Formats: sequence, C-alpha cells, structure tokens
Amino acid sequence: MRIAYIAAGAADMYCGSCIHDNTLAAALQKKGHEVALLPTYTPLRTDEPNVSMDHIFYGGINVYLQQKFALFRHTPWVLDSLFDRPILLNLVSQFSSTTNARDLGALTASVLKGERGYQQKELVKLVTWLKDSVQPEIVQLTNSMFLGLAKQIKQELQVPVLCALQGEDIFMQDLLEPHKSQVLELLRKRVPDVDGFIATSEYYADFMSQYLDIAREKIHVVRWGLNLQGHGKLPKNTGKNSFAIGYLARICPEKGLHLLVEAFHRLCERPNPDQLQLKVAGYLSKRDKPYFNRILQKISQWGLEGRFDYWGEVDRRQKIQFLNTLHVLSVPTTYREPKGLYVLEALANGVPVVQPRHGSFPELIQATGGGVLVNPDSAGALVEGIQSLVEDSEHRDRLARQGKEAVHRAFSDEMMAEATLAVYRQYVR
Repeated sequence: MRIAYIAAGAADMYCGSCIHDNTLAAALQKKGHEVALLPTYTPLRTDEPNVSMDHIFYGGINVYLQQKFALFRHTPWVLDSLFDRPILLNLVSQFSSTTNARDLGALTASVLKGERGYQQKELVKLVTWLKDSVQPEIVQLTNSMFLGLAKQIKQELQVPVLCALQGEDIFMQDLLEPHKSQVLELLRKRVPDVDGFIATSEYYADFMSQYLDIAREKIHVVRWGLNLQGHGKLPKNTGKNSFAIGYLARICPEKGLHLLVEAFHRLCERPNPDQLQLKVAGYLSKRDKPYFNRILQKISQWGLEGRFDYWGEVDRRQKIQFLNTLHVLSVPTTYREPKGLYVLEALANGVPVVQPRHGSFPELIQATGGGVLVNPDSAGALVEGIQSLVEDSEHRDRLARQGKEAVHRAFSDEMMAEATLAVYRQYVR
C-alpha cells in the first residue's frame, strides 16, 4: 500500500506525537508498505531513527510570512524553498520556543481554511508533490488542525483521507477569542471532508465525537504502540536503601509536576525507612522556565535539594536508563490526557505508575494492570497512591510484572501497525 502520512514537527522538542508518527511509519515500512512521512512546519525530532523526508511542507517561516504579509502569498516557489531548508527551520525554532497556542489563533484559522486561506500556495505545493512523487492510495493527517488540507487532496488525488485525533482540544483551549470560536466552527465544517478518524483511546474517541460533532462510527480507536527494542532489557539500578519516584514528560503546569513535587514533600515528612528521591526528566522551554524555577525554590526551602535530581531532556538511551532507576513513575496531568506515551514506556521497563483517574489513564491501567489510579488534581491523593507502593513491595512488583508483560505483548509498534492497516483497508478498495 502507498501511504502518505502528513506529520507536524514540534520545533526543537521531543514530541510524543512526532515519536508516535515516526514509529508508526517505520513499522509500516517494515511490513513492506511504501510510506512517505511528510514533515510540516519544522523537521520532525524523534528519539528513534528518523524515517521522515528531508523536504518540509508548510514550512514554518513561509507559513508565518504568508500570514503576515500579502507579498509572500505570491512569491515564486523557488524563493520559498530557501526558507524551507531544514537547517534554517531548526535554527529559527530555537528562538520560537515561547510561542504558544495563545499566539496562533489567526494562523490556525487560516490553515484550516485550506484553499481559501493565506497558505493556499502551500497547499498547492503539497498536493502537486503528492500527485507527482508519491501517488498515494491513502493519505493520513496527523491531527485535526490539518483538516483544511483534506478537501483539496481528495479532489486532486481521488483517494481516501483519514485524520488522527491526538489531543487537539488541549491546544484549542488556549486560543483567544474570537479565534477560538472561529477555529472550532471551521473544524466542524471541515469534518465531512475526511473519510474517517483514528483516535488514541476510547475516551478520546467519545470526547472528540461530541467536541467536533463527528459521527462516532467514523472514529476508529488504535492504541499507541512502542518500538520495544531496548525496553525492559537493562538491569534495575534503583539502590538498596532508597525509593525513587520519577516524572518523564515536558515540564509545564499542565503536566502536573507541581502536584508531584508537593506530594513528594509530604511523603518526605512521613516516617519511612527508605530514603525517598524524586527524579525528573523532560523538555523545558524558555516559556516554562519560571514555572520550573518556582518549583526549585520550593524544593530548596524544604531542604530537599539532595533528594531531587533533574536529568534534563533525555534521548532514547538515556530515557531507558532513567526509567530503570525508578521504583514508580507519575505524571499527574491537570488535563484529560488522550495519549500517555510515558505510561507505556515506564511499564515496558517494569516501572509501575500512579496516574490521575481521567482521560486515557483508566483504559491504560485496565489494559495493562500496571498501575494505581488516584483522584485528579490532588497532591494528597498522589501521596496515598505512591505510599501504597512504597509500603507494599509485593504489590508494587506485581504491578510492574503485569504492566511489563502486557506492554510487550499488546502494545508493540507491530501491533499498532497491524491495527492501523486494518483501518486503512476499510477505505482502500
């Protein structure tokens, strides 16, 4: 099968969606399918071998210039190509980490307008390239923010177009009015342009069905899977007289690190024979440095600097090494997480999790048996959940074993690829 997969780069950050899209494309290629993984905005950054193309579509510089200046909506393609060079886009992305959804309302709406938006020239380039170089049998969009591309692609290529749903509502919540309402209206109008949708969980399929007014039967659920190479292979390095609590995610308020730090503080005040430690790894943007600095100040005030260890952003090897120093992992998101890649990564290495009872987490815990669910937005609930695993090593080991076995059995990249192909075959005749 010839597949065109349109993904979205996340500048200089390791992004769960980028990693997923790359893992899926690589797994499909291993099965003998022709997959063109097309990066947009910036190059994809992934902690595995990158199978995406060097050519960037909807390059971030051109998209911005076309949004702001009418002149650049009519410049020759050869001039545009100068701004689409991966080296230049990567360089610019290093200075744009403070950009967030609040600044992107007008641009998001314009891209969703597709053939009527300011980036119409970029859509023509993409469709022309697909027709001339790929000739796909099916096209998948990485998320609903690309629904503006679907109509033109279907008209010109006469192939089915599917769209993944990967947490777009979280981005939408930060948009300012009037763009927030405008974007939601555009999304709902563009839904009929797509043949089907692929959600990351039953929870998110149900939620997005209502949020975007999509018929539920049009949404297929394909659980995320991991490239399991290296996961679960390293010996544990947790220390004999210590108990390590871990956090592996982008450092930002919505991921809930502040809740985990507060829970850690309360746990350290309880009598415990083990020396508690908190280990944190994840990308930190310039925008979120003040948030992290406030956390560090609290840790210092509590006299817990010697028990806190920040690893920074970790690559694949470092991530596996990091996970194997932990007894338990918790990323207590304040939003309803539709994905939870870090849960699968922890379980793949035999690390049980303590997660809030919302979003996709209940499904993941039920499917893997690898963790404990607690009430959301509560440091006190985290304390009780983590303490239960501190005190009961047999229960902790059982969760670790169950989670590891389940992920290695049912959450591989191969399983994900097979489930995705089963969806594709419903549309490719």
